[in-house]
Amino acid sequence: MKRFAKILRSVFGVARLSAVLLLIFFLTVRVWDPFLVEFVRLKTFDLYQIVKPRTFQKLPVVIVDIDEKSLAELGQWPWPRSTIATMLRNIAQAGGVAVAFDIVFAEPDRLSPDHYSESVEGLSETAVRELASLPSTDVMLSQVMGQMRVVVGQAGRVEIVENDRQDQSQTPVALLGPDPTAFMFDYPKLLRNIAVLERAATGRGLFSVNPDPDNIVRRAALVALAEGNIQPALSIELLRVATGQNAFAVKSDEAGIKGVVVGGVDVPTDRNGRIWIHYTPSMPERFISASDIANGTFDVARIQNHLVLIGPSATGLLDLKATPLDPAMAGVEVHSQILENILSQSFLTRPNYALGAELVVAAVLALLTIYLVPILGALPVFAFGFVLAASWAAGSWYLFASKNLLLDAGYPLLTSLSCFLLLVFINYRREEVQRQEIRSAFGQYLAPDYVEQIAKDPESLALGGERRRMTILFSDVRNFTRISESFADNPQGLTSLMNRFLTPLSNAIMEQRGTIDKYMGDAIMAFWNAPLDDDQQELHACSAALSIVREMQAINVDRKAESDADGTQFFALNVGVGINTGDCVVGNMGSEFRFDYSVLGDAVNLASRLEGQTKGYGTTIIIGEETAKKVRDEFAVFEIDVIRVKGKQEPERIFCLCGDREVANSDEFLHCKMRFEVLLQAYRCLEWAKAVSICSDLSEAKIPEFANLAETFQNRIERFRASPPPANWDGVYSAETK
Repeated sequence: MKRFAKILRSVFGVARLSAVLLLIFFLTVRVWDPFLVEFVRLKTFDLYQIVKPRTFQKLPVVIVDIDEKSLAELGQWPWPRSTIATMLRNIAQAGGVAVAFDIVFAEPDRLSPDHYSESVEGLSETAVRELASLPSTDVMLSQVMGQMRVVVGQAGRVEIVENDRQDQSQTPVALLGPDPTAFMFDYPKLLRNIAVLERAATGRGLFSVNPDPDNIVRRAALVALAEGNIQPALSIELLRVATGQNAFAVKSDEAGIKGVVVGGVDVPTDRNGRIWIHYTPSMPERFISASDIANGTFDVARIQNHLVLIGPSATGLLDLKATPLDPAMAGVEVHSQILENILSQSFLTRPNYALGAELVVAAVLALLTIYLVPILGALPVFAFGFVLAASWAAGSWYLFASKNLLLDAGYPLLTSLSCFLLLVFINYRREEVQRQEIRSAFGQYLAPDYVEQIAKDPESLALGGERRRMTILFSDVRNFTRISESFADNPQGLTSLMNRFLTPLSNAIMEQRGTIDKYMGDAIMAFWNAPLDDDQQELHACSAALSIVREMQAINVDRKAESDADGTQFFALNVGVGINTGDCVVGNMGSEFRFDYSVLGDAVNLASRLEGQTKGYGTTIIIGEETAKKVRDEFAVFEIDVIRVKGKQEPERIFCLCGDREVANSDEFLHCKMRFEVLLQAYRCLEWAKAVSICSDLSEAKIPEFANLAETFQNRIERFRASPPPANWDGVYSAETK
């Protein structure tokens, strides 16, 4: 298994493999089809209907509405069955083709004369006998029903209802295909009408409608199981009765129910025998008030040759359904819209291939995204994917608007978008890891700010440079070759020693915002004001140099103690530092295969030369004139000479850095500085005796730099006395060192 996973990673890459696995997950979830997935799909179909509802057209379907007006005129519900009989009689006289009740008469009429005496107390025996002798309103209604085509409604009930009535006669059904009952909704019991009405009715139909999980009625079952028998829906039974058919048919295959045939009309359904209802908004033109029918004050043309549904819309009768277009539509109007869908052949269909088509589209869109993102990049693929997604969404809309087909646009788009976002996330995470690796790899050598800049913009690691004013520092350990020889038999010890002093020296530089350019054995090259601007580059460089000196002194103290404890010879580590400021070119320099962020220029060369001069002058830190101009008020700085270094014709004025502000303000420094300035003046004017006298005074100075410089100049004067400088000598010392 691990080998197979390794092969997949090598073929697809981690990002693509992850996206493919996500695609498989989405396809699996779609086949499983949990409620959340179904809910999003149903809401998409709702949106289609809201944007483009079915156009209302007058069809031979009418609703006799038990509305608020009827309740106000005829009294509270239920009305006497004699009133219902009057309504049926008026409908028959007006030429109604068939009538279906979206109500159930489950109990005898309590207002029937033969039952009325049971609900009224205090009646005389004579009154009771006279009432009992009057005709039953239930019988009266059954007689009227027997003269018409009437379908009584019945409700499917899940709970068990004890009922000692005989089994009702069943509407004949023809099965065109395998037994479909396994795919039908199953009601263990029926809420039926009283026997006298049931026997008189021409047909019996289920008016129960099962909403979707979000309680919205989008689909209605045209057939269902009830008490173990196949029962037609109210709309189907009304069509069968109206067309004079003796039976209806159910078409099926191994996948489930395909459709219902009634009155010569083939109505396609889903595998559970449900029709997708294509709604119009609620229309007043569908309704006639029941009170107008009872009173005979209606337009006969509204009834003649129509299929008539009788049901309530009054709020108190609790038969309101939520639909995609209306949060409270009368249940009887839902049945009316089902009839309209069938009669006008305008029902919505979701073909059996819908799931397969959606899975294929989801896979194609996602695989294109997975393939193209690593090649083209996120933005072009997003634009390309947007075009494909828009095309699929437009196609789904077109099929709905022109063909009444329902294909889900949302899930394929969600699948491809999720794969796209996963790839983007993986790329983003990969960049984060790359940045972390850059921080880890370069954090040892570069200033933290520069490491962050590279981490944020790895593309900045490209060849090229820019011109900047920069401050460069060179440091080198004195007599390190001799020290190295003492480790001839212990190379690991030499490496440990180098790490021991290079680490704190590097930290001293980076703490002052410096960038370490390179290590050259025991030497370090660093610079300031790149890659980030540093307005105090000279101050930071000088502070780093003083820190380097302090760190080296602390290391020597520790090493001296260790040597004394081990009884080994101690060699002190002394460092020389050169600093210079000037215009340079800085950037990534090298070849396409290997390059470093480095700095080039005359100012760099001079900084290196100044570091080399520290040994000859006996000082620790020498800085150039441009650097000195910026720091002379912050540090103990004084001029030591004017020299002509190797490779340059113009002389350079050089300065010594021997301490911080505290040293600069000390009486000792101020006195020595003044005396050294006099020494330089005498030296340049060839006043050897005066110069030597001052050298003698400075040789006793407590600040080592002055004492060492006094010795250096005294030795130089002695050489000049033996071999005088040329007559045109201008006081510039020629330093033929590195």
